[in-house]
Amino acid sequence: MDALHPASHPLIRKMESIASLSDEEKAALLRLPMQVMDLRADQDIVREGDRPTRSCLLLEGYACRCKTTQEGRRQILSFHIPGDIPDLQSLHLTVMDHTLQTITPCRVGFIPHEAIQDLCHRQPRIAGALWRETLIDAAIFREWMVGIGRRSAHARIAHLLCEMLVRMRAVGLAEDHSCELPFTQTEIGDALGLSTVHVNRTLQELRGAGLITLRGGALTVPDWEGLQEAGEFDQTYLHQERRAAA
Repeated sequence: MDALHPASHPLIRKMESIASLSDEEKAALLRLPMQVMDLRADQDIVREGDRPTRSCLLLEGYACRCKTTQEGRRQILSFHIPGDIPDLQSLHLTVMDHTLQTITPCRVGFIPHEAIQDLCHRQPRIAGALWRETLIDAAIFREWMVGIGRRSAHARIAHLLCEMLVRMRAVGLAEDHSCELPFTQTEIGDALGLSTVHVNRTLQELRGAGLITLRGGALTVPDWEGLQEAGEFDQTYLHQERRAAA
């Protein structure tokens, strides 16, 4: 891997947000072989139907999982930030059942499956941490399903903004109640089952209520308690080792 200090490496920050790691385990993660590539925005990293032999670590930038209907309508299934390995399940599921796509320009590291499997055999606590990560993924999917199926547009968007801020803060990418959030209104709509017009109107309502400011790809939350209430947000489902402070 690259020469970042272990404590500041995206993978270490992410893994330490959900599990405790020894110095030896951190060093083992950083020794994983990796092919680093720079990708443009809106580029497929791995496509539905592919049979990948490596997994992708997001080092810089933002990505999403998505599926597209026969009519060409995209559903975003999850958003991903530096430190995530969004296609980790391809270690055990041979065929990709969705597409992994960049949202912004990204730097990604491709790690051979055999290297991850070998590390898991040698370091069972790392294997447990990676398994925990896939379980947290499933918890996030469950929460999104509740949101799309049962929450209002107002609550859906407030909940998503809370989630992203907490996830970003956990890996050192948020300061106080501010973070980068470079998602377009179309992308938010594709994630939450809303039209772009509805997303725009709802964001204006959240701004008007003094709950958020969102400009230039940056989110600030001046009323954290109010935004959590608006989104019915409880961060328990993120199962962080160290819960992000309010």
